[in-house]
Amino acid sequence: MADPSSYRPKPGQIPDSPGVYKFRDEHRRVIYVGKAKSLRQRLASYFQDLAGLHPRTRTMVTTAASVEWTVVSTEVEALQLEYSWIKEYDPRFNVKYRDDKSYPYLAVTMNEEFPRVQVMRGHKRKGVRYFGPYGHAWAIRDTVDLLLRVFPVRTCSAGVFKNAARTDRPCLLGYIGKCSAPCVGRVSDEEHRELAEEFCDFMAGRTGTYIRRLEQQMTDAAEEMEYERAARLRDDIEALKKAMEKNAVVLADATDADLMAVAEDELEAAVQIFHVRGGRVRGQRGWVTDKVEAVTTGDLVEHALQQLYGEETGDSVPKEVLVPALPDPVEPVQEWLTERRGSNVSLRIPQRGDKKALMETVQRNALQALGLHKTKRASDLTTRSRALEEIAGALDLDSAPLRIECYDISHLQGDDVVASMVVFEDGLQRKSEYRRFQIKGFEGQDDVRSMHEVITRRFRRYLAEKERTGEWTDGENASSDGISRDGASVDGTSAESALLGNAALEGDTTGNAFAGNAFTEEDGRPKRFAYPPQLVVVDGGQPQVAAAKRALDELGIDDIAVCGLAKRLEEVWLPHEDDPVVLPRTSEGLYLLQRVRDEAHRFAITYQRTKRAKRFKASPLDEVPGLGETRKQALIKHFGSVKKLRSATIDQICEVPGIGRKTAEAVAVALAQAAPAAPAVNTATGEIMEDEEVGAPVDTGSPEEPVSTGASHERRGQET
Repeated sequence: MADPSSYRPKPGQIPDSPGVYKFRDEHRRVIYVGKAKSLRQRLASYFQDLAGLHPRTRTMVTTAASVEWTVVSTEVEALQLEYSWIKEYDPRFNVKYRDDKSYPYLAVTMNEEFPRVQVMRGHKRKGVRYFGPYGHAWAIRDTVDLLLRVFPVRTCSAGVFKNAARTDRPCLLGYIGKCSAPCVGRVSDEEHRELAEEFCDFMAGRTGTYIRRLEQQMTDAAEEMEYERAARLRDDIEALKKAMEKNAVVLADATDADLMAVAEDELEAAVQIFHVRGGRVRGQRGWVTDKVEAVTTGDLVEHALQQLYGEETGDSVPKEVLVPALPDPVEPVQEWLTERRGSNVSLRIPQRGDKKALMETVQRNALQALGLHKTKRASDLTTRSRALEEIAGALDLDSAPLRIECYDISHLQGDDVVASMVVFEDGLQRKSEYRRFQIKGFEGQDDVRSMHEVITRRFRRYLAEKERTGEWTDGENASSDGISRDGASVDGTSAESALLGNAALEGDTTGNAFAGNAFTEEDGRPKRFAYPPQLVVVDGGQPQVAAAKRALDELGIDDIAVCGLAKRLEEVWLPHEDDPVVLPRTSEGLYLLQRVRDEAHRFAITYQRTKRAKRFKASPLDEVPGLGETRKQALIKHFGSVKKLRSATIDQICEVPGIGRKTAEAVAVALAQAAPAAPAVNTATGEIMEDEEVGAPVDTGSPEEPVSTGASHERRGQET
């Protein structure tokens, strides 16, 4: 526990102006970010008598080891910078709302030539129109199914669309009238885009005008005795009205507003948001948070507004936001929202009428969400605490291992050898700190040697970070030469660049940092390997554990425990022990170790499969110097396949836009030197793949995407 007086800034050093400040712990990790109208007054409040501080604030200042700040011009800038730093550093003592689920949105990909309607989750993409969020994906699909008969917009994937265009046959939806079939040219791209625009207008709440127009068309058709057309329009109107009935009118005058309610107790808070567009509830979402700092309801509202609108612009920010309590002060937040929208935004507490009645409904939802969360959390928190205590007892640790790192090696018969590092904190995954390694010290299959290399590289970086920040100055064990000899870092950058960290945040010109009497200008994100674990778990038995322990001993690290979990009998192996520790099969500690080990295996094998897929799908064109992806795709598109490109003359290759004679000659030489590959077989279908499928550059996806590994342990003899 640190004494706040040891890093308290000297009187007069803190400016009396708006700004944002950061508290860091002994490992230089940012643990708290805050903003202030006056930095001098706000920071002085943290360095008073500890007995007078709120218990959570007292815990924060005694955990911290330094404080630094950045001066800004206005309170709005401070609000923006605070939000950016909280997103960047993920401080443990800040309020961080957690979605209780990944909410689905109805998305229309207006950034594509033929816009597509689909269900999307996760981060929003540029050029895509979003509606929602919805509580369940099936609610979106029901609505879309009703609307497609009126707005027959494309819903198929890119693969289905291309296949239909190639065969000149639309999919089933095209035959039953729920798709306008732009893939086969039934409508032009302009006509299809107009349909997508009308779909978006209807979903945005502009329904009355469109329905009245359809009713007039139906009347006109009936008067002209076009009864079949009138019947179709009648059915379209009924479908639209049925879709509208799913969202009853809650606010008159087609109001656009977001309503936010907060339910809280001493330890936790839950936030519920209703999105009202055109007077109807178009979406709902909920968040929960631990109250790790002393906050009021207004503070909780402010943090929720930052998270809700921090990435939004334009109409995604409504004209009116109704809240249970106003932030103090409210003007900077309201001005910030106005900047995000581009026009005036009203932030207020509803006092009477329909809006107050709807706010009471949102409040009831928040109370229910908090109660449900506490019911789930009670059992989960108790289980995780018991698991960590059991691990500490079984391994004879001084305290529960709050941070566990697990390592696994993966390869396919000695090829594409990679390793993974996963992190669990407080028994929960911390995916932002997962890392991947390529084994480059040697070739072939040697899990023990690979484990030694990975542990050495990871903790050599840790020692280098300690040396650079002044926490550890023994240059003999962690010299810069040792780092440069390490080779590539986990993300492909050099070890040198991995240690340089990130550039200072734009606009941060002060760089003030106080840690005792030390002064530093560091202002990067938490470094990749700067935070040590209490326990290192390796996937394997006695040999792998011995290799990991030997790597730590060689680096002079003796305060990190090591163990291994062998798969065959789920035995826990410790260094220098001839017999394993056998935990009961019903032990929560064993369950946690298994989850950690299985997650490391999943992460490693996903990375290994991706590398293998890239190698198998490599093209001879990859060897042509200066030939980028765009021109590769142009060549394949022009000739249709690598086989046809191989038989083309240099003059024919020069006909491709962007390909000069020198490049054409290099392409011809590369294809002539590359022996034709054996026919590739699609293992899923058994069919032989054409050259264009094998040779064309492909996007194999992100190595960090989770894949199904249900049978990975059974195949471990071939793929580990």
